[in-house]
Amino acid sequence: MRVERKTHVRFFLAFLLFVLSAVAFLDRTNVSIAGLQISKEYGLGNQRLGWIFSAFLIGYAVFQLPAGWLATRFGPRRVLALGVFWWGITTALTALIPTGEAHAVLLLICVRLALGAGEAVVYPAANQFVARWVPMEERGVINGLIFAGVGAGSGLTPPLLTLLIADHGWRAAFWASAAIGVLAGAVWWLSARDTPEEHPEVSTEELQTILKGLRSNHEDREPTEQPRISWRAIFSRRDLAALMVGYFSFGYIAWIFFSWFFLYMAQVRGFDLHTSAMFTMLPFISMTVCCLAGGLISDLLREKYGLRAGRNALASGAMLLTAVFLLLGSQARSPELAAFILAGGAGALYLSQSSFWSVSVDIAGNSSGVFSSMVNMGGQIGGAVTASLTPWIAQRFGWTTSFGLSAALAVVGALCWMTVHPERPLEV
Repeated sequence: MRVERKTHVRFFLAFLLFVLSAVAFLDRTNVSIAGLQISKEYGLGNQRLGWIFSAFLIGYAVFQLPAGWLATRFGPRRVLALGVFWWGITTALTALIPTGEAHAVLLLICVRLALGAGEAVVYPAANQFVARWVPMEERGVINGLIFAGVGAGSGLTPPLLTLLIADHGWRAAFWASAAIGVLAGAVWWLSARDTPEEHPEVSTEELQTILKGLRSNHEDREPTEQPRISWRAIFSRRDLAALMVGYFSFGYIAWIFFSWFFLYMAQVRGFDLHTSAMFTMLPFISMTVCCLAGGLISDLLREKYGLRAGRNALASGAMLLTAVFLLLGSQARSPELAAFILAGGAGALYLSQSSFWSVSVDIAGNSSGVFSSMVNMGGQIGGAVTASLTPWIAQRFGWTTSFGLSAALAVVGALCWMTVHPERPLEV
């Protein structure tokens, strides 16, 4: 029975997606924080550790399109709940690999591949939620909130897991990550529904607000209508390729912070374990704040100047600013100053995050789970490349060159945004 009091269920569910986003990045980046201990225990090095980082991203990228199809076909509630439980299982399996195992590298690669495959559902499912639940005028803010979980999860990971590792060993950090994931997945399953029409707590007023906001663009649907995937229309979009290349650049840069920033602070800038953990928080705090700000600015610009200003101009300018910060930060002599400037680069990058995902809904509507999964595939391929390529470049040419290549890719991403047309939805 529909409740009559005023409700804001969509914002509560968006907050839960923020939590799941944080959990996802806790599970992704815990191996980076524990990397020094894992490398020592199993006799690895930065190159083989990079293979393990890349394994997650390869699994994540390969399963993007199936994840998008699943989210569109079966809805974000069950797909995301099952995905989160899978993250918990694979994270726990990492802790079960025994010391002295002869094939530890292979096992770690396999487990991280499986984790990547499971985590592939998180953002296509979240984007499908946005397509079904969020009016156009709120998409920037909601996507900003969801992806602020990236910075929150990654930022809390270094200090919390460092304490656990120092007191109880690196395996304790993985057991804790697994438990948190299972709990978060259970809360999502109990609280979420695939559409606002199905949720018993959504008031008539909120339902009308949601449906009106959806129909203001091109997502006019009946409450019981099965989402239809417009395959031909999706693959005919020229700006899909531009978004994939742009998000490749985004992912390449972002994963320098997720995979290597902690070790960069420790090995290159000379910080001890605890100090490195504290300074490693800076980029992720910056990501969280700027992701929220980027979503808000996107909606304000869209309302005042139109979709291309709200999505394209903001994202393009943010990526150009990222390039400047990366170049300056990598050349700063003071380790502390370098950490702050590079954190500014991470924040500037995440000003554009909401635009990548909001524009997927603007363009693809109810097919956004598939469309956004393909865009996200580009980002994860970028992350997989940087996980292995960055230490190779750093070893041969220095870390300044590694950050210089990232700055160049940021400029490429900024140029890609100039060819995107969110004001032209899919022709179904």
